[in-house]
Amino acid sequence: MILIGIGSNLAAPGFASPQDTASAALAEMPAIGITVERRSGWYLSQPVPPSDQPWYVNAVVAVATTSEPDTLLTALLALEERFGRRRSAPNAARTLDLDLLDYHGRHCASARLTLPHPRLHERRFVLAPLAEVAPDWRHPLLLMTARELLARLASGQPVRALGELDAPQG
Repeated sequence: MILIGIGSNLAAPGFASPQDTASAALAEMPAIGITVERRSGWYLSQPVPPSDQPWYVNAVVAVATTSEPDTLLTALLALEERFGRRRSAPNAARTLDLDLLDYHGRHCASARLTLPHPRLHERRFVLAPLAEVAPDWRHPLLLMTARELLARLASGQPVRALGELDAPQG
């Protein structure tokens, strides 16, 4: 299974909200060789680490692609740029964040790419939508399911599922 995390807390130019930005990026994925097979609902989450930034809209998708992990990462970074992502300071607000979370259980650690994503098991904003999309997915190193990882998180990291009528604006 190939899993990608999606996040946004700033609307890209031409879009009304972070959720509109993230939705448009998802719609662009087939054009770059990525087929979205399943998508979680949208979640609203506090920035990690906590800050005065706007809260994020997050989701997780299970995808199919013929691209190898490094090529897929290159395509995801290019898509972020097309939606106005500019990398400045770590943890800065962003129009689009696309994280390669897992690629068929592969292990990889390079300066450019680490698989599975090194912090996915610590972040409620990843695990809540991941448990929705693939509750029985197992972390390749920890060997725990998405549900188990989510259940063991300490309290904190406020995250809530968004309904269609309460999507954030801005």
